[in-house]
Amino acid sequence: MNKSSRDDALEKLRKKGYKLTPQRLAVLDVLLESHGHLTPAELYDRVVCERPETGLVTVYRTLEIFLKLGLVCEIHSTGGGLAYIARVPSGHHHHLICSACGTVLDFVDCDLEDLEQRVSLVTGFEIENHFLELIGRCHDCQEQLSI
Repeated sequence: MNKSSRDDALEKLRKKGYKLTPQRLAVLDVLLESHGHLTPAELYDRVVCERPETGLVTVYRTLEIFLKLGLVCEIHSTGGGLAYIARVPSGHHHHLICSACGTVLDFVDCDLEDLEQRVSLVTGFEIENHFLELIGRCHDCQEQLSI
C-alpha cells in the first residue's frame, strides 16, 4: 500500500470533518491494497474479514463519501453494476469495458485537451476534470465470436 496515498486520503477526510472510524479505515485500506476494481459486495467481503462488525450499508455510505471527496474512481460495468478503485494522485486513468464478459481494462494515454478546449469554448463550461469509459469487446470475446 502506498503510505502517501493513505495519508493524503486521511487528510482529506479530516479536513472535511469526517470521523476516521475503524470501518472507514478498513474500506480505505482494502481499496488501496486492491489492484483491481471492486464491486461494493466484493469490497464488503474483504472488509468484514478485518472488521466483522462492518455492515454493507456502511460500505455503501463510505463509498459515497470517498466518491464525493475524489478518493475513488467509479466505473459502470456491464449489466448496470458499479465498481470502485482507489484514485491515487498520479492515477488518472480511463476504462475499456467489455460488453460481453465485463472485463475492465485501464488505460492512461488520453489526449483530450483539444476536445476539452473546444467544448469549453462552445458551451462556456469550465472543465475541471474528465472521465472516459469506452465499451466494446475484448480480444478474447472477439476471438470467440469468430469461432
